[in-house]
Amino acid sequence: MPLTNSQKKHLRGLSHDLHPVVMVADKGLSENVLAEVEQALEHHELIKIKLRGDREQRDAWIEQLASTTGAELVHRIGQVVCLYRRHPEKPKIELPRR
Repeated sequence: MPLTNSQKKHLRGLSHDLHPVVMVADKGLSENVLAEVEQALEHHELIKIKLRGDREQRDAWIEQLASTTGAELVHRIGQVVCLYRRHPEKPKIELPRR
């Protein structure tokens, strides 16, 4: 489900007060890191992830995170990325219609 611009704007506003729940560093996206991201998305729906690497490496990690978890990229600023995946049974975040 692709997010509309107004939905991304709403989620960006909600993400300001969040702290990164996962940090990806030298070892990259290991199975443990991916499992932690899955668990955080399942519980919170909207999460921040800190990516410590050069720009090309961060781009590859973001693409892999989005494709592996099925999450939508809300925004990225420097080394911080914000992802959203709606909970299938009990959504916590109410998105605008358009």
